[in-house]
Amino acid sequence: MSHIYCPECGFQNLEAANYCTKCGALLHTPEAAEQTQTFSPEEVGDELDQLDDMRVAGPALVVRSGGGRAGETFTPQADRTTIGRSPDCPIFLDDVTVSRRHAVLVQREGRWFVEDQGSLNGTFVNRERVESSELSDGDELQIGKYRLTFLAR
Repeated sequence: MSHIYCPECGFQNLEAANYCTKCGALLHTPEAAEQTQTFSPEEVGDELDQLDDMRVAGPALVVRSGGGRAGETFTPQADRTTIGRSPDCPIFLDDVTVSRRHAVLVQREGRWFVEDQGSLNGTFVNRERVESSELSDGDELQIGKYRLTFLAR
């Protein structure tokens, strides 16, 4: 069981606590807002080269950021693979920014598509919100707070 220490009095509280049980001080500081970053083409190219080094064969989604899962790889197991917050989804992304059944990866005639399933926060391909979009090698998907790269190799 994890604990958090009060910044005011040093009392050891349960990690889930928001306020110190001894002095009542706020235990968590608000998280910083998400920041936008700009990358040059050379930097992005290096990142994709690192993905090549992972030796992923066939289509795959690689988590680039979000939820402390960077580098985790998901391989579609069927012609339809559900992505969502529900534990029974083959691509399980456990965060409240992801709907229970957020999107589906679909294979049609050897091509891959992502289809939004009416999610609250939307599905983005290369930073554009989509209902359905064909995926190409290196495309960036954003599902909730997760950024993933699609590899068609």
